[in-house]
Amino acid sequence: MPHRPSRPEPRDGVGVIALVAGIVALVFAFVPAVGDLVAVPAAVIAVVCGWVGFARWDKGLATNPRDAVVGGTLGTVALFVWFLVFAATNGTTA
Repeated sequence: MPHRPSRPEPRDGVGVIALVAGIVALVFAFVPAVGDLVAVPAAVIAVVCGWVGFARWDKGLATNPRDAVVGGTLGTVALFVWFLVFAATNGTTA
């Protein structure tokens, strides 16, 4: 029987991390005090892991591009929401 090279196991962990971090970031982005400590780092993690996860899918190393893209998008939206909440709660009064 000829030896066939086996396919490597998919490396889907980064896409899942992006999705979970994006959800956490979006939830905490609406909370003014906690958003600074939780939402911003989680959103950055979601965006970076989303890029890495999508790049792994593009190279054929992962099988979950949807998780990576949704996670990165949620992280981006969370950063935008956090910025709006931050601007609304820390605005200057004249």
